[in-house]
Amino acid sequence: MSRGFIKEGDQEEIPMVPPRAYLPKGMPNYVTHEGLEALKKEREGLENERVASSGNYMMSNFIDAKMKLLIDRINSAVEVDLTKANNETVSFGAYVKYNGRTVRIVGVDEADFAKGLLSFISPVAKALVGKKVGDKFEIKVPKGTEVIEVQGIWYERQELSQIAQITQIETPYKQPISSAPKVLTQIPQKPQILQDNHIDLSAKAEGFRRFEPEENIMEFLPVVNERGIIVGRALHMELHKGNKILHPVVHLHVINNKGEVVYRYWWHVAFGDTPEKTLKRKLTETLGLSGVKPKLKKQYTRETKAEKELVFVYVINSDENLLKTPEGKEYFDIFAKD
Repeated sequence: MSRGFIKEGDQEEIPMVPPRAYLPKGMPNYVTHEGLEALKKEREGLENERVASSGNYMMSNFIDAKMKLLIDRINSAVEVDLTKANNETVSFGAYVKYNGRTVRIVGVDEADFAKGLLSFISPVAKALVGKKVGDKFEIKVPKGTEVIEVQGIWYERQELSQIAQITQIETPYKQPISSAPKVLTQIPQKPQILQDNHIDLSAKAEGFRRFEPEENIMEFLPVVNERGIIVGRALHMELHKGNKILHPVVHLHVINNKGEVVYRYWWHVAFGDTPEKTLKRKLTETLGLSGVKPKLKKQYTRETKAEKELVFVYVINSDENLLKTPEGKEYFDIFAKD
């Protein structure tokens, strides 16, 4: 614990400040309206506690430390407008009935699986997003696998299931406060495998890693005009439903010393990034390349039945053994105009 919280001469240390609920780095802090109001109410409670602790140096500093973490969460909160949700599809804020229980997908600070509130970053919530009534799928549980069937989807208030026993599949990132330092070193590994590194685990088992395009449908992406200037933002899922809302992507062609294109990759440009900034980050995080200087080859608009993209095509020279790319016409059609 930082000694900065302890006044010289004090004989007793301030209690450890408990961390907020885990939120992966770079992941937007989505909240429901109720969740945002709860955070504000929590702030009021801390303000009252601070007044009551006046004169107690250690307690005042402890409350200030908690308040800082809370204010950071409130300032980063992204309240999702549920009035624009597709009532036939599971997304953030939805009430979902599956296997006889009813749960709701909420923000990380709102989550309480025992009360039927699933964090949107939990494995079950991620698996439910995008599903419709009648869909079935399997998910790993501590004792094997469980078949989940979606039986109902609502965005109006519903009675949630009270679940007595919390299983590991619903709370993969929660640990006792006493083990918080261990959590901070282990937590990033799972989100990176699922979202950032794009590793096909079956391919890895065969002796190599394979690149997979991103599919985080709850991520906010930038909306741009034809010149590439950001004019707004929208959820990934909204940009890929035929709305033809222009959003930027980067295509990367890797050329070997013989002048042959040996790999092709693509990524969505992250909200707040330039195309080059997103590409340089992906070169490091996904491909393990550093110090590489990509060159912009061209820029054009690509339109399909499902989406409309402003494509920034980059090239790099490398003879490294990189992530294998998917095979087949559907994948290579993405690069047809590059």
